[in-house]
Amino acid sequence: MKTKQILLILFTLSTFAFGANANSAIFGKDLLTNILGYDQVESLHLGYLFTLLQSTYFKPLFLGVLLGVPAVFFIHYMIIGPMIFSHDRKKIYVFSVFNRVIHSIAGVAFILLIPTGLVIMFGSTFGGGEFVRICKEIHAISTLLFIVSIVPMFFMWLRWMIPTSDDIKWMMILGGYLNKRKDPIPAGKFNAGQKMWYWIATLGGLVMILTGVAMYFQDFKIGILLENGISQIDFLRGSAIVHNILGMAVLALFLTHVYMSVFAIKGAIHSIVTGYKEEEEVEILHSTFYKELQEKGLIKEDKK
Repeated sequence: MKTKQILLILFTLSTFAFGANANSAIFGKDLLTNILGYDQVESLHLGYLFTLLQSTYFKPLFLGVLLGVPAVFFIHYMIIGPMIFSHDRKKIYVFSVFNRVIHSIAGVAFILLIPTGLVIMFGSTFGGGEFVRICKEIHAISTLLFIVSIVPMFFMWLRWMIPTSDDIKWMMILGGYLNKRKDPIPAGKFNAGQKMWYWIATLGGLVMILTGVAMYFQDFKIGILLENGISQIDFLRGSAIVHNILGMAVLALFLTHVYMSVFAIKGAIHSIVTGYKEEEEVEILHSTFYKELQEKGLIKEDKK
């Protein structure tokens, strides 16, 4: 008798649950249609790829980036060492207060997003549970902070981030970081490496926001997806794949950005605090920009 009562209660509850989710993109009236449509002609065929990447490749790749990039920079620091520029010459004002505030907001967002994202990726390693759940919520809240910074950051530096021929020259010599000489490096206000980080952080960041929102909320409907026969599960799988690939790029370039600003160029991090760079640093590492400043009369040529 008790068994029948329990079954009846469970059946009643499931009926209410189904009714409450009638409009759900996952559990609603299209549930069976979606299930039967998985991996069929109209689908994106992401089931196998998603399972393969999630179960076999993503974790080792993230771990490789997390350990490999700092290891390479440690070797660079031990063999080449940091670039050191004179502090006896003029200081050049390159970052406004607005630039520094927006950069700081974005920096705080990345400092929160990247570690919590890694915890989510390696959730099973951390044993799941409350800690991983808290990191997931922090990750979501930090996204709001990132959204606040991404739009102004995109527009305030856009005109200096357009690729030029200097970027090809910079890439060919890896920015001059493989030797200890102070040869002038062809670069504008931002070099090719900084431009890569800018585009990944802004446009790539926008895509990560959209895919992250999709994975966080999961159960929603987008008309254009339904019209093109893309099931909710395919969309979520695609979002996860794109989010993780961009996540690896963000992790690698963020670690590079930190190394370059804190270790590779002695004192470079002060420029985003005070707004000023040392004249010799600009002259050597951003020679094209330095010449432009001279042509505009903003810097007088040293008499030799």
